[in-house]
Amino acid sequence: MSEVVKVSMDIRVEELKDKSLWEPIPESEKMGAEALTAPQVTFWGDVWRRFRKNRLAVIGLVLLVIILLFALVGPLVSPYPYDKQDYNAILEPPNFAHPFGTDYVGRDLFTRVMYGARISLAVGFLAAMVQLVIGVLYGGISGFMGGKVDEIMMRIVDIMYAIPILLIVILLMVVLGPGLVNIFLALGFFYWLGMARIVRSQILTLKEEEFVLAARVLGASTKRLLLRHLIPNAMGPVIVTVTLNIPNAIFTEAFLSYIGLGVSAPMASLGSLASDGVEYIRTAPWLMLFPALTIALIALAFNFVGDGLRDSLDPRLRR
Repeated sequence: MSEVVKVSMDIRVEELKDKSLWEPIPESEKMGAEALTAPQVTFWGDVWRRFRKNRLAVIGLVLLVIILLFALVGPLVSPYPYDKQDYNAILEPPNFAHPFGTDYVGRDLFTRVMYGARISLAVGFLAAMVQLVIGVLYGGISGFMGGKVDEIMMRIVDIMYAIPILLIVILLMVVLGPGLVNIFLALGFFYWLGMARIVRSQILTLKEEEFVLAARVLGASTKRLLLRHLIPNAMGPVIVTVTLNIPNAIFTEAFLSYIGLGVSAPMASLGSLASDGVEYIRTAPWLMLFPALTIALIALAFNFVGDGLRDSLDPRLRR
């Protein structure tokens, strides 16, 4: 009897060998098993991981942090007030006491550039807030409601968009007069139009997805569908658009200040500083060089960060 069992066991072993059950596990199956046991990465964690791999985006982020500290903290620790005049130090070139030199009435240009960067960044971030609040809500409601409501709301946007924005901003500044508050009002009046279009197109696509239908079946209200499901899922393109539009608002403010419709003296923005420096471009080129260079660095930093966010938030690039 034992011999019969032994023979049957030998036959079973041979069958197992024939079926290649003794061969090692294929690499593809190992990778699948590792993927199942690997820790899950959240969406924003994956975005940050891919953002860090983009060297230009990281450089832009570091540069942006330095500029923000330069604008926010610099005027507080500077030994010179931005409006202090020293007639014994008129048009001094860059030196140890005045790293960016002085202007035509002896004011420290380094302090004024820091203060001007603060105002220019404030204008850019205000335009971003207007885009987020008005543009996102307006475009979200238009895309979600659809029908005649969408038609009327978007025709209003089309009419306003057909008018050159910069021309209307200049006309508003002429009517309202120069000043920082008036710049905020003029930019806020038009800067949400492009964002409304982008959000509307995203909502029109998202509201046909299955998760929205499931939320409807579970009894979600219109407000909850819009604020908790649709708008958060459209925030990827929104964030990228805001990041790339902040330099546009800063350039618009710089242009308004350059033509004399910006902030009032002795307050200064980067545009007004560059405008003042044009008159001394031959005798004191640093008066225009440093404000213009600061504007360029701000635009470069925001564009690097915006490009990095665009690549990081693209779902087609996720692994």
